[in-house]
Order: sequence, then structure tokens, then C-alpha cells
Amino acid sequence: MNATNSEWLNKVPEVTLSFWIIKVMSTTVGETFADFLAVDVGWGLGITSAVMALLLAAALTMQLRKRHCEPWIYWLNVVLVSILGTQITDILTDELNVSLYASSAFFAGLLAVNFAVWYASERNLSIREIVTPRREGFYWATVLCTFALGTAGGDLATEALGLGFGVGSLIFTVLIAACLVAWRLGVNTVLVFWLAYILTRPLGASLGDLLTQAREYGGLGMGATWTSAIFLCVIFMLVSVAQFSANQAKRIAR
Repeated sequence: MNATNSEWLNKVPEVTLSFWIIKVMSTTVGETFADFLAVDVGWGLGITSAVMALLLAAALTMQLRKRHCEPWIYWLNVVLVSILGTQITDILTDELNVSLYASSAFFAGLLAVNFAVWYASERNLSIREIVTPRREGFYWATVLCTFALGTAGGDLATEALGLGFGVGSLIFTVLIAACLVAWRLGVNTVLVFWLAYILTRPLGASLGDLLTQAREYGGLGMGATWTSAIFLCVIFMLVSVAQFSANQAKRIAR
């Protein structure tokens, strides 16, 4: 590691229960807030995608300039990546008529290539050692791929395969629980983490659709506005706690 990177601390928050709660809620917000902007506000897919891409570029610039993890900046990026990932898949499906089977396969392949290049370059895929700019670049590229894949895979399961939002949410919850069991049984931590991380995206998408879609379409009819507002408030509270803890830790370290 060169001198310019030697002062870096790990740029990803500690993986705790709070981490996974915020992650699932962020993925749900990605689904619901994207629908809110594109449909309720009337921006459409193009404008929403462009605005989210610009905001993500600004937030990611802030993230990359830090040498330690700032929870509020990190989670802002995750929420924006979630929204943009949803929009990318929606554009492919709704505007370009790409099948969910094809988009799911494409993003799965893209994710596999990203992992392969990352490992070939760093010999390490652990999120506990995101301590150089290059590793962080690989990390965020991976995150974007997982969100795009998760959106396509979630829509494939709930819509194309006809599982429905409720059953889809249940299936993805069971799969994530299986990852937890596998971790407890000693399966490789890095592998289990990334599998669970990928699965939280279709879980969040299915949950978002379940909450927002009208009852005649199998949802609970809460609407994108209320669902987004409630989840964003919970995310804000949890991230505020994480940021307060991080600030306290920095004061003690001084």
C-alpha cells in the first residue's frame, strides 16, 4: 500500500443487524421512490435516471474523497444506487423491451466479471478491507451491479414467473435466512455476505411492490409516497444513530 493510502480506514460500515435493516429499507426505497419520481411526480424514466445519476456522481465523489467511513455519506450513496439501479432495469424492460430473463442474465454475467476482475487485481473480496481507492472503486461497481441484478431478478420472480409480491418476499426472506444459517455453519464469510447482499435487493423490490401496488394487483395499496416517506424516516433515524456513534468513536480516538 502506498503512502497516499496508508491513512485510509475501512470505508464500509460494520456489518451488524442495523446494517442489514438499513440495506433492506434502502432497496425498498429504491423501488418506491423511483416509482414516486417517475410516475407520481411525472418525471418519467429518462429525467428520473438523469437526475439520480447526477446526484449519485456528487455523492460518490464525497464518498471517495473521505479516508474513513462516514455513515450518512455511505448510506446516501446506497439509496441513490438503489434508485438508479431500479431505473436502469425499468428502462431496459419498459422502454427497450428487453426481457427480464435477458436483463437478469446480463447483470449476473456483469457481476461475475466484476468479481473476477476485482479478485484478480486484489486477491481479496472482503468488505472489511476496503482501504484503497481501487478497492473502493471495485466495491461500488459491485454494489451497482447487485442492485441492477436484484431489481431484474426480483421482477422476474414476482412478475414473469408469477410468484406475486407476497410469495416473492417470503422466498427471498427464506433465502437470506439460509445464508445466515450457512454462515453459522462455517461457510466462507465473504461468499455468504455477497449472496445475502444480492438477495436483499429483490427482497426490497418485492416488499416495495407489495406495499405500494393496488390490492387488485396483489399489493397492500399504501402507495409509493407514503411507503417512501415512512422508510426514509426510519433510514434517517438509524443512520443518525450510526453517525453519532462514529463521531463519538472519532472523539475518543483523538
